[in-house]
Amino acid sequence: MAIYRIFPEKDSFITSEEPFGNTGLDEIIEVGGYRGYINGTGQTARIVTKYSDEDIDDVINNKVGLESTGSMSVNLRMYLADASALPTDYTLYAYPVFTQGTGNWDTGTGKFGDIPINETGVSWYYKNDGRSNTWTSTGFPAGVTASYQEGLEGGGSWYTEYNGTSMEFSQNHLMYSSHDVDINVTPAVKEFYDNTLVNDGFIVKIQDEYEFYESGSIRLKYFGKDTNTIYPPFMEFKWDDSTYTTGSLDVLGTDVATISINNLKDRYADEGKQRFRISAKPTYPERRFTTSSVYLDNFALPSASYWGLRDENTEEMVVDFDTEYTKVSCDSKGGYFDVYMDGLQPERFYRILIKTTLNESDAVVDNNNIFKVVRNG
Repeated sequence: MAIYRIFPEKDSFITSEEPFGNTGLDEIIEVGGYRGYINGTGQTARIVTKYSDEDIDDVINNKVGLESTGSMSVNLRMYLADASALPTDYTLYAYPVFTQGTGNWDTGTGKFGDIPINETGVSWYYKNDGRSNTWTSTGFPAGVTASYQEGLEGGGSWYTEYNGTSMEFSQNHLMYSSHDVDINVTPAVKEFYDNTLVNDGFIVKIQDEYEFYESGSIRLKYFGKDTNTIYPPFMEFKWDDSTYTTGSLDVLGTDVATISINNLKDRYADEGKQRFRISAKPTYPERRFTTSSVYLDNFALPSASYWGLRDENTEEMVVDFDTEYTKVSCDSKGGYFDVYMDGLQPERFYRILIKTTLNESDAVVDNNNIFKVVRNG
């Protein structure tokens, strides 16, 4: 039951509408197919994003551990800022970027719509500033491709397969979904970690049917690395390191109970891991002969119990209940779970929630367990 987040080393978006333009400092990054402002023809925007090898190696080596990589899941996550003209059903794709050994792409310092056009980094045509290193558009090696219109050769190149493993990762969205990006890219990240596949980041695009779209303007805008909001993109690692051994503890069976965190502090530094201990006791314990008060006895929560975190101000679930990755563990002292504080946004308040089943009824326990993560301690 562990979750850890790292944040992008760099991100940008590339668009056929401004094929020389760089957007490396844009607070908003964009995917879509839309009618261009300039000449009214179909245009396309794609996101490129990269997470550092050092961060990926650190998470797997020092947090997940090699023994838990079999249960590890890694997702690209982005929060939607704005959207327009969305179809009722569409799919987003993510692929590892292919740079053909010419060096990674530069972030740049531009923004969409800069006048004059900023050419300091990655664009539709080029990977680097100074109009250098065009994206590969012909002569692809096995398992690599690109997609563009004649006269607009560029828009990135990417792996669709590597070492016999598919490198096409996708997420389908329906009309009433959140439209946030949450794409599982675990096989690619494992290849990055093993140094078998060069980590040049990921490219995110909408399905081919809606690229260079002329019948409308499908635009999905996400908060980027340079956002000043609490919604930066991140790569989320999830793995199961839970254990459940009750020892001499009884398992709580009544829904007339008090469940809280018995070692909660008001604030925590944005570093390291904090173990939260759960106090679970029936409100009316059974009477029995004992040399100590029955009100002091702790109980184990049922094995199907999960923790979550909710942002206290926005009331959004930062860590949602997950039957595989947010299990509550148990030892001879009672239930517990770990939270990596450096994977949370600092200067925010978080509320701990517990989901469990008591007396054959599902319950979400909210006992006002709130803490703040503070920057630099």
